[in-house]
Amino acid sequence: MDRRRFLESSLGAGIWVAAGACGRSDPRGARAETPDGEDTRTDGSGTAAAASGPPSLAWGVQLYTVRSLMQEDVERTLGRVAEIGYGEVEFAGYFGRSPAELRATLDAEGLSATAAHLPIEDFRDGLPQTLEAAVEIGHRYLVLPYLAGADRPAGDTAADGYRRLAGEMNDFGARCREAGVRFAYHNHDFELQPTTDGSVPLDILIENTDPALVAIEVDLFWLVHGGGDPGEYFSRYPGRFELCHIKDRTNDGEMVDVGAGAIDFASILRRAPQAGLRHYYVEHDDPGDAARSIAASLTHLRGLAL
Repeated sequence: MDRRRFLESSLGAGIWVAAGACGRSDPRGARAETPDGEDTRTDGSGTAAAASGPPSLAWGVQLYTVRSLMQEDVERTLGRVAEIGYGEVEFAGYFGRSPAELRATLDAEGLSATAAHLPIEDFRDGLPQTLEAAVEIGHRYLVLPYLAGADRPAGDTAADGYRRLAGEMNDFGARCREAGVRFAYHNHDFELQPTTDGSVPLDILIENTDPALVAIEVDLFWLVHGGGDPGEYFSRYPGRFELCHIKDRTNDGEMVDVGAGAIDFASILRRAPQAGLRHYYVEHDDPGDAARSIAASLTHLRGLAL
């Protein structure tokens, strides 16, 4: 099942309507941030101030990695994630649980659900309810994770289509900001493939979105897989990459646990201040043993010299 279909099937009917009162705007363990999501470690311009690599408590996991376990038992899986040593999680579907139920479990396990992936329909057609639930759960970011079908610009007018999409993202971001939440976009590899006029879609999206309204969640596997250089992107667009997916890749393109591939995460993460990175989520799209995979990845990250 692809990510879009998974998200749509995992949300559950009526979950957003069940949000109820939203009295909490900050997740447990979140860094000090202003209501618009600006990290106090930045210099106010959107470029992160000097700092070392990510602290150990910042490591998170994208729950799509453990979706098979979440489908079996949400509460037990979140407990296992915390037991392994993660402090943050990023949701991809809610598995029929209400925002209040999820918040209670997260609080009990000492986890911060700093972000969530949501299909574009939730931003277009149900944003008030989506934001209400996000605040209840404790999300700081709502992320558009994928473009498929008619939502992905193609053909001779693709470049203009991406510019229009960037304008729509600015609107999403403005509406999210009113609720104290940041909007972000997550890349795959297709955004690195030039359009017919030679434009690069990822560049179009970054250059035509307002940094005050739209953050980028850089998926390091897909960026490298598409031929991009993380360091070059960090230099060209400093401060834009507030979240990342730490996902490893072999030289022949296979997705593997973090540390089992060829991506030099130490070098990349040392540039976190330049990139603007604040949240770091381990991910593997199809691990053989999900719990073992996230444990092995965290062990490798903790051993990096940052």
